[in-house]
Amino acid sequence: MQDRTGFIGGSDAVRIVDGDLHSLWMEKTGRKKPDDLSDVLPVQLGIFTEPFNVQLFARKKQVEVSEQEVFNMMWNGVPCRGTLDGVFTEYEQRIGLECKHTNQTTNMTKQLDRYMPQLQFYMQISAISSMYLSCIFGNQKHDYVKIDADQEYQELLIKHIQHFWECVTTDTAPSHDLPAEMPSIDHIKINDMVARDANTDNQFVSLAHEYIETKEAADRNATAAKDLKSLVADNEREVHCNTLTVKRDKRGFKRITITS
Repeated sequence: MQDRTGFIGGSDAVRIVDGDLHSLWMEKTGRKKPDDLSDVLPVQLGIFTEPFNVQLFARKKQVEVSEQEVFNMMWNGVPCRGTLDGVFTEYEQRIGLECKHTNQTTNMTKQLDRYMPQLQFYMQISAISSMYLSCIFGNQKHDYVKIDADQEYQELLIKHIQHFWECVTTDTAPSHDLPAEMPSIDHIKINDMVARDANTDNQFVSLAHEYIETKEAADRNATAAKDLKSLVADNEREVHCNTLTVKRDKRGFKRITITS
C-alpha cells in the first residue's frame, strides 16, 4: 500500500470537504493505517473498470488518451499529489480525465457535487484548465461531462486544505468533523455552460409555480413551459429554483423537471 502520509491527494481533498477530518488526520500522522479497501466491492469495481472506462470515453470522444500522469506541487505550502486517469489534447489544449464507477441509481449531478473538490484539486496541481468526468453507472449507462477550472472554488478549497495540513504538521487534532463551507458549483462551467439559482427571480419563480399548478391543464402548462425555457440564456446549461429546474440535454433541448 502506498505511503500517503507526506502529501494531500485528490481523494483527501474530498474527505476534507466532506468533514472526515479526524480519521484523515490519524492516517496522515501515522496513528492509524488507511482502511483496507481490497474487499470493498464498489472500490474494486472502480479500479478494475477504469481501463475500460478510459477506452469507452476515448472511443466516444474520438480522442487518443495517454496513460495515467502523476503531478506533484507545493500549493500554498502544502505538498500535493494527484494522478490523472488520462490526458488528451482537445483544440490544442491539454485536457485531463477522471473516471468513476458508481451505482445506477445515482446521476451525474450527484457525482459532480461529490467529486468537484477532487477535480478542481487536480486541475490546480496539473495546471490543466479543463477536465472530463467519465462515469459508468452500474452496468446500464455511461456518460461524461467537461468541467472547467474555477479560481474561486480552488482558492477556498486550498484554505481548507491548509488548515487541515497545519493540524498535521503541528500534530494537533482537528477541532471538529464538520463539512467545509464551499461555494455552489452553479457558476462553474460544465460543458461550457453555467447554472443559475433563480429563487430571487420573481418572474421565473412565478412561472415555476404556474407550471406546477397547471400541469394537468395541457394548454396553460405548455405556455408556462415555453416561457420558462425562454428565460434560459444562451450561456446557461441550467436554471433552477426550489420548485423546478430547466436544463439542457446533450442535444441542446431544454427539459423541465419538477423538484420532488
